[in-house]
Amino acid sequence: MKFYYKLTCVVVLCITGLSCKKFLDVVPNNVGTLDYAFSNRNEAENYLFGCYNTYQNLNREVENNVGFVTSSEIIYPLGLDDHPFNTIKSPGFKLIRGGIQNASDPVIDYWTGGNGGQALYLALRRCNIMLENIDKPFDLKEPEKKRWIAEVKFLKAFYHYYLIRLYGPISLAKENRAIDGSIEATKVKRATVDESFAYVNQLLDEAIPDLPAVLTNRLLELGRPTRSIGMALKAEVLITAASPLFNGNPDYANFKDKDGINLFSTTVDPQKWALAAKACKDAIDEVIARGGDLYNRIPTDKVNDVSNELKQVLKLQSVITENWDQNPELIISSQYDFAYQGFIFPKLNQESVSLGNSYPSNWSVPISTTELFYTKNGVPINEDNSGVFDYTNRNSSQFGDDANKHYLKQGYETAKANFNREPRFYAALGFDGGIWFGNDKGNESEADYVQARGAFALAGPKSTYATNVTGYWPKKLVHYRSIMNQRVSFANFKLPVMRLAGLYLLYAEALNEEGMASKSDVLLWVDKVRTRAGLPGVATAWQTYSNRPGKPDTKEGRREIIRQERRIELCFEGQAGWDLRRWKELQGVLSRPLQGWSINEGAAANYYRPRTVMVPTFGLKDYLWPIKNTEVVVNEKLAQTIYWK
Repeated sequence: MKFYYKLTCVVVLCITGLSCKKFLDVVPNNVGTLDYAFSNRNEAENYLFGCYNTYQNLNREVENNVGFVTSSEIIYPLGLDDHPFNTIKSPGFKLIRGGIQNASDPVIDYWTGGNGGQALYLALRRCNIMLENIDKPFDLKEPEKKRWIAEVKFLKAFYHYYLIRLYGPISLAKENRAIDGSIEATKVKRATVDESFAYVNQLLDEAIPDLPAVLTNRLLELGRPTRSIGMALKAEVLITAASPLFNGNPDYANFKDKDGINLFSTTVDPQKWALAAKACKDAIDEVIARGGDLYNRIPTDKVNDVSNELKQVLKLQSVITENWDQNPELIISSQYDFAYQGFIFPKLNQESVSLGNSYPSNWSVPISTTELFYTKNGVPINEDNSGVFDYTNRNSSQFGDDANKHYLKQGYETAKANFNREPRFYAALGFDGGIWFGNDKGNESEADYVQARGAFALAGPKSTYATNVTGYWPKKLVHYRSIMNQRVSFANFKLPVMRLAGLYLLYAEALNEEGMASKSDVLLWVDKVRTRAGLPGVATAWQTYSNRPGKPDTKEGRREIIRQERRIELCFEGQAGWDLRRWKELQGVLSRPLQGWSINEGAAANYYRPRTVMVPTFGLKDYLWPIKNTEVVVNEKLAQTIYWK
């Protein structure tokens, strides 16, 4: 792909040429080279691709993606000391353990670019240089120039938005400071959080009209923004701005700059939800007009004799793993292949066990995440009153039966918690006794199943490294065509960053919070997602199967439903960490010990005893990132993040 080849070349040049600066928005010293960089269209295009470098890397991140590593959807406990993600070079999964975040040398620092973070202000400076010099290439035609300007403004909006989610009020990099200006002029204070969001929105409003409606050559241009992408990003930005963390948050009443100006308003502005709802609907309309739709294709490759139940599971898995050019649901995806299937794929046969630590199979899902998923009736497991789910005794065991044979190995003893769950549960999770279709087998009758009880079980603990510490695997992140037996072959896919189902749920959230839409209008967008998942609509499900039948009738009840639906639908996609932050719910989620099964036990009666594998630590101050202290010392106008002083 031409775009990526050129981008890779430019990235190498950028890495070898960047140097750190103490102040924001300072033009680099190589001004003399800029005339050459913009001497003609081809050279300017190379510079444009350099502006994309950080954007591409942000969308490929997993271990340093705050939304992914701080949600507690996937964990690593302290016992896995030799795990590569436990090193200081990649400290993301350690954050929720507490005790490592600090203002002296912040972990995952996206302000200055340290400890796994990327220097977003360097990326913004490069974008500003591009805009300052865009008129110089003599052979750059006006239509292409307008598109490039729009793309760079989109990138500036994305980088600023990423910073806001981490730091709240930020220093705005509207333009670079002149190199012959005073040092004092280079010192930039933090804008208020409302000013920060407003600037991002302004950039997107300027960019969207000049972005292409569609990519004329998707193979060559994959990764460049379209109008749909710009509008979808705007919708997410406005949803975030309207959310409790940023909209009238009383916890930040004393967050002020050095001049005593409040950086947060403590008054909730309901109009923000109205703006967010409109942006969501505009984005949905644009995506659909350009051919977007929920993915509903049942895969056929290496799928021979399988039941309708298993086809539904495979369809839901393929929402994530389908090729980008065959998936109408994708709005934004990583442009890099997901590289972590070997950390997930459980050992299903003796040949894979012999691989040892090469493919450690140690991405572990705590029980609390698995309990988010509904029963097969589409209601929470603690609300189902139909008798299909034994909530009180869910941690005891029973043998796989005929009613669940498409999901559980018949005659194999497994937890009651694994019976009679919704299809997304079986699409997203692997577990002891669970069917794992694929692995070079195309018939359901010959499908593997996970055997995880004790060290002698195929998928049981093998070392302090090759161990799943909870007994649940995030199967959603493994392609069903991937193979791990006498040979290892991973079917590549690109992890979604934003997809239409998520946008539907954002719209439902905005409509509900705005408070002007009817119950049916709000739930319409939730039900679109649930229908694809094989579940009844919200109103029907709660009225028929829930011990809280009136829950969908109130704004608060619908809020609870929408948030749980979003956490289920987008589980393991790097969204929950961001969502739980903006809802101000992450502290509550991480206030409880994270548990798994007693993995070293061989007998079911002993294995299915929850044990604590990690006690997370997350306080009020952890919702926002600290700025490195040296930055605050050098720039006396820059206020440190509240609670980190």
